[in-house]
Amino acid sequence: MSHDRTRAGFKDRTRVVDARERLLAAATPHGRTETVSLTAADGRAVADETTAPTPVPGYDRAAMDGWAVRAADTFGAAARSPSVLFAEEGAVGPEEAVRVHTGSELPPGADAVVKIEQVTEVGDEVEVFDAVAEGENVGPTGEDVAEGQTLYEPPHRLRPSDLGLLKSVGIDEVEVAERPCVSVIPTGEELVQADPDPGEVIETNGLTVSRLVERWGGDATYRDIVTDDEDALREAVERDLDHDVVVTTGGSSVGERDLIPEVIDEIGEVLVHGVALKPGHPVALGAVEETPVIMLPGYPVACIVNAVQFLRPVIREIGSLPHDPHPTRRATLTRKVSSEPGVRTFARVKLDPATDEDGAAGDADGGDSPTVEATPTRASGSGMLSSVALADGWVVVPESREGLDAGETVDVELWEVTE
Repeated sequence: MSHDRTRAGFKDRTRVVDARERLLAAATPHGRTETVSLTAADGRAVADETTAPTPVPGYDRAAMDGWAVRAADTFGAAARSPSVLFAEEGAVGPEEAVRVHTGSELPPGADAVVKIEQVTEVGDEVEVFDAVAEGENVGPTGEDVAEGQTLYEPPHRLRPSDLGLLKSVGIDEVEVAERPCVSVIPTGEELVQADPDPGEVIETNGLTVSRLVERWGGDATYRDIVTDDEDALREAVERDLDHDVVVTTGGSSVGERDLIPEVIDEIGEVLVHGVALKPGHPVALGAVEETPVIMLPGYPVACIVNAVQFLRPVIREIGSLPHDPHPTRRATLTRKVSSEPGVRTFARVKLDPATDEDGAAGDADGGDSPTVEATPTRASGSGMLSSVALADGWVVVPESREGLDAGETVDVELWEVTE
């Protein structure tokens, strides 16, 4: 990295989409798999096609409380002329009926179930007041899941309901992609873990990012703070090149103590330095020995914004996880949001129920109008961690817009919802 570029700052900034593409091009799925129990498989990506070894249900079952019968024995039954059958136990023979409960196995010989409210017991006889067709009120074998049915294919991410389905077909272990290993290295000579003196700052970025890694499907190694020294930074990065991703926080800009881009440029390659997004344009992206390196800015909000935009998709790519977008919520913007043309802006907002002119909260009416208001946070600086921690999400202003007006309907990205 030349000193001329350092002095020049960020006159030329890469678009977010282009920067992400360059980074993902340097990230290769690791291809590692492991077999885990269902209790450990929640949120994991299946590594191979998963099929049902057995059907569900594994037998014909009664779908109602009532009497199992042969349908032909009920033909012509009516309120004034019931069919009379003999109450039995076990198998169902001609003109016989066996008591069954919802979910119980259909007795041999039966092919239908008469609802209990359509039957009257008289001694050893059963009077049937409504005819049933073959298969009526019966759940056939494999009605829920057929034997050999494909259930899941890569890169499906398993949910709790999926685990229940797998257990129902007799599967108690599943092959999944290993979670990517991510090293998180906080940097800065001013950082301490507790009890800061004047001029010192408590380290928060590494903690935040490492927990986001876990939430996004990776395994984080949260390292000790590394001071602003080229040799120390180089050693810290090279130590963790056995990880799938290396992330540093702080020191990514172009100041005298912003050394990490130079270190990566010496031992590997800087792919991008400076991205057209706000807050957080001084992010740098690189690779060393085929290991992606993400150099996040030191300001907390800028660090989080860039982690969402670049670290999350890399974890998804390397771990063979689906690139699902974050959930969004439609809302009405209560105040104008300013934005620089050509820059993608992430405006933090607080969500509240919409109110009418009398101040009453509106009710959802099934229409297209949002019933939620999005209020931009007053604190807009990239160093204001509370502006993210106390917000519900952010509104993305695209590069093509010079801001958003009050009253606009917007999509609020709920990026911190548990995944």
